[in-house]
Amino acid sequence: MAAISDCLFCRIASGEIPSKFVWQDEDIFAFEDVRPQAPVHVLVVPKRHMTAVKDVSDQVLLGRLLNASTLVAQNKGIAESGYRLVANTGRDGGQTVFHLHFHVLGGRQMMWPPG
Repeated sequence: MAAISDCLFCRIASGEIPSKFVWQDEDIFAFEDVRPQAPVHVLVVPKRHMTAVKDVSDQVLLGRLLNASTLVAQNKGIAESGYRLVANTGRDGGQTVFHLHFHVLGGRQMMWPPG
């Protein structure tokens, strides 16, 4: 899918909106969340617009997003202590930006249940 002009993450991917990038390759980028919910809170996002996990038909890209999330956790120093990987889907699932993304959260003890 092409970029959507009013999509926040498409605008970040294009460089129109500046962000603190922590990792990227040709198809995926990761950046610091502007409203962190943990000491480490990074968003891992495909550059190509897709709305949510339920809309992904490219299973290879989905695997690469999970791998990128692992690399971000390693780079941020939370891979060994543990981290939470979240993909909110739909309004009831807590999704507020309708461009697929994973939250990598860590740097503190996570509680359960989360919501």
